[in-house]
Amino acid sequence: MTIVIDDVAVPPCAREPEVYRDEALQAAPRRSEMSTSQWREFQALRAQAHRGCAACPMLVDCLYRAVVEVDVSGYAACTTERDRARIRRELGIVVQQPTPQMFGTPRVGGGPVSHEAVMEMRQAHPDDTCQQLAERLGCSTSTVKRHLRRARLGTVITQAKPAAPKPPPTVDMVLDCFDRLASSQIA
Repeated sequence: MTIVIDDVAVPPCAREPEVYRDEALQAAPRRSEMSTSQWREFQALRAQAHRGCAACPMLVDCLYRAVVEVDVSGYAACTTERDRARIRRELGIVVQQPTPQMFGTPRVGGGPVSHEAVMEMRQAHPDDTCQQLAERLGCSTSTVKRHLRRARLGTVITQAKPAAPKPPPTVDMVLDCFDRLASSQIA
């Protein structure tokens, strides 16, 4: 069902975006919320979208990315948002949302300022104010004050190493979960 134009495959979702962007497919309604005729129209629309996705050569890649890598909205890879959330729960996947850009100028070095860096800067510039040390380190004054207070009180807290990230699921694991969905059988 994928059309090839000048050796470039165009997936159905790009060829017929109005089908895949339909509000009914964005958040699938429940049968009890619709009349019989509306339900039939919805089922026909879902079947049309499903047939297009199922015939697409990019289905497996699209499904894997939509489940594991990016939390896309709407209908993608023969699944609704609800279907993909169910697969994620079953596989224990948490898709990281992009962090919003912070206001102000980011630190040049990036990441948190270590306790040792603050203490070394204090030794190198003992007469500087906390604000001057913060400017040298590229952090906030409160960060410098916090580290100096910890040193004064003798309560240096070392940062715990983060736990090793869980390896992402395999494509086969995602496909197995997809096969168990009732919506994967629609066509």
